[in-house]
Amino acid sequence: MKAELIKREGNQVSIKVMIDAQEFEKGVQKAYLKERGKFRLPGFRKGKAPRKILEAQYGTGAFFEEAINILLPEHYPTAIDELNLDPVDRPEIDIEEIDKEKGLIIAAEVTVKPEVKLGEYKAIEVEKVEHTVADEDIAAELTKTQEMNSRLVTVEDRPIADGDTVTIDYKGFVGEDQFEGGTAENHNLVIGSGQFIPGFEEQLIGIAIDADADVNVTFPEEYHSEELAGKEAIFKVNVKGIKAKEMPALDDEFAKDTSEFDTLDELKADIRKRLEEEAVTRTENEQKDKVVDAVVETLEADIPEVMIESETDNMLRDFDYQLRYQGLDLEKYIQFSGSTIDDLKEKMKEDAEKRVRTQLTIEAVSKLENIEVTDEDIEKEYEKMAEAQNQTIDQVKKMFAKGNTDYLKESVLSRKTVDFLVEQSKLV
Repeated sequence: MKAELIKREGNQVSIKVMIDAQEFEKGVQKAYLKERGKFRLPGFRKGKAPRKILEAQYGTGAFFEEAINILLPEHYPTAIDELNLDPVDRPEIDIEEIDKEKGLIIAAEVTVKPEVKLGEYKAIEVEKVEHTVADEDIAAELTKTQEMNSRLVTVEDRPIADGDTVTIDYKGFVGEDQFEGGTAENHNLVIGSGQFIPGFEEQLIGIAIDADADVNVTFPEEYHSEELAGKEAIFKVNVKGIKAKEMPALDDEFAKDTSEFDTLDELKADIRKRLEEEAVTRTENEQKDKVVDAVVETLEADIPEVMIESETDNMLRDFDYQLRYQGLDLEKYIQFSGSTIDDLKEKMKEDAEKRVRTQLTIEAVSKLENIEVTDEDIEKEYEKMAEAQNQTIDQVKKMFAKGNTDYLKESVLSRKTVDFLVEQSKLV
């Protein structure tokens, strides 16, 4: 096989893959062995007719199409490697010549990764990120735990206050007409939760139990019901019950009841330690993002639209996976949100382009700096994964098909490159 680069215009490349007669014959023979069972000829059992007789009956090119299907996946990747190309899309294939005596010539047009140019990426100046833990952060965590362990108590000696859980009946009217879906009995509502139309919950504050009230609201212009969008409405509300959240006292008993510690001071110390560890991780991650973003800004590249489209599809698949984890899927989400696949893709497009630019930047730096992934790097990665997943290293290795560590290598290479950029950067 020979490969020849015909022309390159921007990110579009034309190549020729030339397969000689001997190699083409091997492909035709493989095609015959694969396809012969589909032919029936008088005097021969199914699949037993000799190739020459089948070609005499159906033409010398009877197996050419299947031969191409066999040879193309074998030789096209080899041609791409020989010409040092990096395709980002499926090629458009055209058969220029096909002949038993001359062989096979395949013309292919394909989109490849763009040529990139980076500005100064060493010693690049970025703002220093620093997250610390304050006493207020400890108090906020304790408040969360208090709320998780709170209970609701009935209130009878005061009107509704912010944060109360109220039980109400209501009927909604636009003008004199009661509208569908605007009526409920014994509905529980947390004041301040934002569950209802803007302005509804705030107007209930100060209303006593058993009292009636008219709540005036305006439906948002983007409200899901077109009949109500932008309309003024009145809800006639009756307050049937009020409950307030009662928080447990912050003392040693609280620590014993809600944690493994005997005293409140021990619990606070543990919260501080955890938050400080999280602050370190957050600082490191945000610092890396700032450095990478700054280097990406120096990238000059004419990015093919197909790369952005492909990354958008990846993001859409990830989104679908996240929805399924929550018990939904993409189809249901679209029904509920009233959007379309194209709407979602359009929203994701900007982030997709940023991801592509980031990927190209990291690849360019790793090549310029000859950053490589060693066997030791991969072994360390296996160890980290084994520890994180509470498995043995052998169990982790079995998760990867034999020799199929490309994804793992790319991940490690990307991380090593980002670490290099951070080490070289100037934090100001």
